[in-house]
Amino acid sequence: MSNHSSRRLLKTAAATITGAVLAMSFSMAPASAAPIVDGDQTGSITVHKFERPATPTGLPNNGTVVDTTGLNPLAGIEFTIQQVNTIDLSSNAGWEAAHNLSSVFSASDPAGSISGAGFTLGSAQSDTTDAAGTAAFGNLPVGLYLVSETAYPSGVTPSAPFLVSVPLTDPDNTDNWIYDVHVYPKNSVTGAEKTVTDAPDVKLGDQIDYTITGDIPNDAVIDGYKIVDQLDAKLTYVDATATLVDGTVITEGTDYTVNFDAATNTVSVEFTAAGRALLAAHNDTRVQLVVNTTVNTIGEIENEAVVYPNLGSFTIAPGQPGGPIVTPPVVTKWGEITLQKVNETGAALAGASFSVYSNEADALAGTNPITLNGTSTFTVAADGTLTISGLRYSDWANGAAVAPGSADYRTYYLVETTAPSGYELLAEPVSFLVDAATTTVGIDLEVKNVPSNGGFELPLTGGVGTGLLYAAGLLLIAGASLLFVRTRRTANS
Repeated sequence: MSNHSSRRLLKTAAATITGAVLAMSFSMAPASAAPIVDGDQTGSITVHKFERPATPTGLPNNGTVVDTTGLNPLAGIEFTIQQVNTIDLSSNAGWEAAHNLSSVFSASDPAGSISGAGFTLGSAQSDTTDAAGTAAFGNLPVGLYLVSETAYPSGVTPSAPFLVSVPLTDPDNTDNWIYDVHVYPKNSVTGAEKTVTDAPDVKLGDQIDYTITGDIPNDAVIDGYKIVDQLDAKLTYVDATATLVDGTVITEGTDYTVNFDAATNTVSVEFTAAGRALLAAHNDTRVQLVVNTTVNTIGEIENEAVVYPNLGSFTIAPGQPGGPIVTPPVVTKWGEITLQKVNETGAALAGASFSVYSNEADALAGTNPITLNGTSTFTVAADGTLTISGLRYSDWANGAAVAPGSADYRTYYLVETTAPSGYELLAEPVSFLVDAATTTVGIDLEVKNVPSNGGFELPLTGGVGTGLLYAAGLLLIAGASLLFVRTRRTANS
């Protein structure tokens, strides 16, 4: 083979192997002639890691330095490189072997496909991207290298492993080799959050809604997508429905499945192959899952969800590199209040009953009383106490503190329906709040009754009081008669 033909084979092989790189797709210009590869020279691979933009940049992927203005660098991403042993890229046979390997290389099982082709991998070198998104590997012998993304934060979809050679053909001068190679694999970054809607709710058994919203990876192929919500034991699961925020129709059973594990109180929604294809076609919107529940026990109930944006995250524990996204927790708060029924001297009174209302208008009209445990009338105990349990906190709604005057701030009202014997009903509703203090402290509210007629005794027809009045009248009449008789005698004397 002539020297000219040998050089052409080297150049063609270099273009072929780099053109087969799965994650990089380097395009190499054909060469007519080039210097012989210097097998004694060392080179480098510099990885530049950025967030995948919403639209393709159109920048070249050819081993040269490119302008990345406007791209968001990703720090904290670990890359590992390993040389493919026994492939000598200073020889024609080595480039031919590299070309043959590129045709059977599998990004899903890179080590397996390499060993299956009869090659081994050398020792691993790792580096982590800095604030500029850069990881550098220097002093590399001429050869073929496997580059893998081996550690990455949650919410990041890693780039696939790829092969890259040192050197590469210089696209600006095809008679030259590039020994210092720059590669630009990009990651899809996803985020997720969770909210709770409980402002309209006032009592245990009312439905509260959790909404989990997750980004869709900016990838042409999505190999897995799942949302898992392990509910607190104080919550009872009702149902769950997934949608896309942009209104694209997705169908349960076709695009996603819903599974509920009663033993762990966990709901899982996983997208099918058809659903994942639909997500990939609409990756500029977001997935939204609404989980409907009811509260069954009072308390401050904290809840979070986990979003698995790719298949690799399915087997990684939350919080570990490459694992799923854990949403910030949201809290719904439910409590109680204990009142003490007393008379005008502070002594406990039994025999009173109350209804509870969520607003003053209903309390005044006697409409829509709150029902708890199947009853809307609550009777004080023999010691005069009554605990009303199962109401939403007055100062907490939709996962956040609310101030008095806010539309979501909840004031409750007591209306006495039965007064203790010998005592007047309360003349107007009594307002009260439910919060952390009322839920943990003993007596929170003292409700006083006064005796009937304010303690004044009314006259009763035929009663003792009337008899006394008659007697007093007779005495007055007798006295007047005696005074009249005495006056006449005096006048006649």
